[in-house]
Amino acid sequence: MAEPDYLEGDCDELIKPKKLINPVKTSRNHQDLHRELLMNQKRGLAPQNKPELQKVLEKRKREQVLKAQKEEQEAHKKRSDLEIELMKRQQKLEQLELEQQKIEEEQENTPEFVKMKSNLRRTRQETDGEERTT
Repeated sequence: MAEPDYLEGDCDELIKPKKLINPVKTSRNHQDLHRELLMNQKRGLAPQNKPELQKVLEKRKREQVLKAQKEEQEAHKKRSDLEIELMKRQQKLEQLELEQQKIEEEQENTPEFVKMKSNLRRTRQETDGEERTT
């Protein structure tokens, strides 16, 4: 690429172009901010990497978690007698269900001939019971 002929300096009559001024860099706020960043970098203080929106969202999330924990603690403290009785009954029902599931699992694991024998005993007892009532 050819160089422009006005750079040679033999023509003093032409106006030489100047570099354009960036209005952002010349602003006082930008200069102060740049100076502060340089000073922090020299001291070893890193600026916050998180954007403001992310900080706000994290703060809200933290507050929600704390609020939920607080409500849960208050709910435990303010249980009435009725709620305590209902909780006890619910626990008993859950235990009974677990026991029934264990019994069913044991019955499923037993061999078939044992199941048939128990069925025969039941039918024999039923027929004996009918004969006694008649």
